[in-house]
Amino acid sequence: MGPSGIIKDLRANSARLDSRIEKAFYDSDLKASDAVIELYTDGTLVSRLQKALSVGAFGVEDRRRLVPTRWSITAVDSILSLELINKVKDFPLINEYRIYESNYLDNRFLIIMIPEAWKYEAIEAWYPGTIWNPDDKNIYLIGDWESYHGRTTYARMGGCYYAARLAVCEKLNEIRRQASAIVLREAHPGYIMPVGVWQVRENVRNALRKEPFKFDNFGGVLKHIQRRFDIKLKTWIDNSKFLGNSLVQTKMTNFLNQ
Repeated sequence: MGPSGIIKDLRANSARLDSRIEKAFYDSDLKASDAVIELYTDGTLVSRLQKALSVGAFGVEDRRRLVPTRWSITAVDSILSLELINKVKDFPLINEYRIYESNYLDNRFLIIMIPEAWKYEAIEAWYPGTIWNPDDKNIYLIGDWESYHGRTTYARMGGCYYAARLAVCEKLNEIRRQASAIVLREAHPGYIMPVGVWQVRENVRNALRKEPFKFDNFGGVLKHIQRRFDIKLKTWIDNSKFLGNSLVQTKMTNFLNQ
């Protein structure tokens, strides 16, 4: 149960129906994942798809179920991002290092894109005094990652992993480019009440609507991370699967122009 309060005034209005969702509801042979992908491609908002899936509006008729909203949110984010990842893998690589930024509700986000084949990582750092880290001394970091071939287990950091992944995949499809992506987040004490994983998706989307900072080498990326975040760069590297690898790994392409 979330925060509660006394309702002083309530006005009920007639609901507006989306004919596209209604059509999918009456198609009892259409799989839930196919319905989500088709409706999203047709322009239906992700939030509407998540609500419809939660009330069992999609899927083969005898398999439809009511599910908690948090499950339907992550299911839609996961279904759509997996569909987009398959497209991303066919695009050419970006030709420079990029960092996108967003700050909202005392959350700081950096989205790093590296000119490599698709892989993805997300790391969150929760400061002392935040709701998910009541410890008064230590910053709590948690993250997960996937290679080019994806992952087979549910991410430890939960729905935020998939929400950010969807936003990243949307951007790569928009620009028709492929990249390795790392999403870093600092949640500071001003974030006193988590409002849901939608905040992560929309924060990352907001960052990706802006012009990125561009760099010719990975050293520039690391310096930018250090300037923008309070947590020391070494801490990020120690808790990341990809940052350290990108720092020390030599690629064959480095020798092609020599």
